[in-house]
Amino acid sequence: MNTPAELNTSPPAAKEAVDSAPFFIRGKVVEGRDQIHRSRDLGVAFGTPAIDLDALVHPRTELPPLLNVPLAEIIDFLVETGQRLGDGKNPYIEACIERMAKVSLQPRLAIQYQFKDALGYLDKKVLTEVVEQNFPNPRALDEWVPHTDHKGRRSFVRAFAPRLIHVLPGNAPAQGIRSIAQSALVKSVSLFKMASADPFSTVVFLRTMADIDPDHPVVRSMSAIYWRGGDEKVERALYRPQYFDKLVAWGGGDAINNVMKYVGPGFQLVSFDPKTSISMVGKEAFASEETMAEAARLNAGDVAMANQEACVCSRFTFIEATPEEADRYCRILAEEIRVDRMGEGQPRPLESDLKEQVDVLRMMDDDYAVFGKSDGRGVAIRSDRPVDFHPLRKTSNVVCVASLDEAMKYVNVATQTVGVYPFERMAELRDKLASGGAQRIVRLGEAGPGAVGNPHDAMYPLHRFVHWMANEDGCEG
Repeated sequence: MNTPAELNTSPPAAKEAVDSAPFFIRGKVVEGRDQIHRSRDLGVAFGTPAIDLDALVHPRTELPPLLNVPLAEIIDFLVETGQRLGDGKNPYIEACIERMAKVSLQPRLAIQYQFKDALGYLDKKVLTEVVEQNFPNPRALDEWVPHTDHKGRRSFVRAFAPRLIHVLPGNAPAQGIRSIAQSALVKSVSLFKMASADPFSTVVFLRTMADIDPDHPVVRSMSAIYWRGGDEKVERALYRPQYFDKLVAWGGGDAINNVMKYVGPGFQLVSFDPKTSISMVGKEAFASEETMAEAARLNAGDVAMANQEACVCSRFTFIEATPEEADRYCRILAEEIRVDRMGEGQPRPLESDLKEQVDVLRMMDDDYAVFGKSDGRGVAIRSDRPVDFHPLRKTSNVVCVASLDEAMKYVNVATQTVGVYPFERMAELRDKLASGGAQRIVRLGEAGPGAVGNPHDAMYPLHRFVHWMANEDGCEG
């Protein structure tokens, strides 16, 4: 595969300060500012090296480097990487956070918090439990596991190391840590396409691994680069079954729709597509002023975390209440959303079109009530049906319903997490929520993080990543 000449012709922007976003290709850091890009959300310029497409492909004639490395050794290496990333002496982390704060919608302290939180994934107990939850018999990752069916036919099955392209999200600064760890656990050869809202962190994680052991099979199995999503010169060259088995894609609707056109026989899509999370609050919240305040506080935590950038953040709250009761609740909810629990400092203001829509609702007294200010610190909107825009930047739409059963008509396959109050009502709601398409039900206030090893987006991801291979060897005897 040759590198198209057109890929290398983007000139640097004249007299503009441009941060470098190096690549990491199979164990080596590649520096350069041959191409200049702009971040999706804030339009900040950053420079990347020219793309060498040939270097990104691991030939199928060569076995994956991790194939015969024991899983226990891989986990130990990931744990050591976590310790290096979190020891306070890593030379790359602080510079990475500074650069990410320029291109990300999330405040600097929120990025720091997510880094720290994600490092908890690189724990031996966590990694072991993830594997055990995803694979009924984890031995299949290390060896060909024998099996004899009821007819006496003998076979051997292996969870074979896949070749994966990961399209990483731009709204979760530390997702690269999890994706690298998961790729290593399934022994994959992986290419990570970084997002323009985070073209830095994944390379930091990988070069930390390389500092530990530049020749480790985990290091030699991983590459991370950036290109503009939808660039057919790159994607038509790489998104092919002769090079990769599966495309693991995170992102918004446009990103998922873009990669769908490359999916076909031999090249599968594992999609973590856009989701919306909701809250459900029962009439029990109004038993007293204390219970109402408790429900609103828990609700606010699910709305405001990560500046409401992640899919797991609540955007709509369905509440068994009259408009008058809901207004009392919304007043407290808006105040709680506006509490700066993470020391994020000055928030980013609402975009003009969203601010305009919220402010228009303030004037529609009969059908809507708006609590809080349209300044990015927190707003609660009471209505009798969901608003027709996507709540962002700490905006919660509180929808009055006669019963939580009535809210089921708003649940669909794009509904990810549902937080419920009071907690004991989860059991009565979970079958209905699952039937509607929802994927996760939790206590209100516990939308994130999730339980270790549980399904994500209605699947066990690692089980989907691997290439399941069977060697049938006839009947015994």
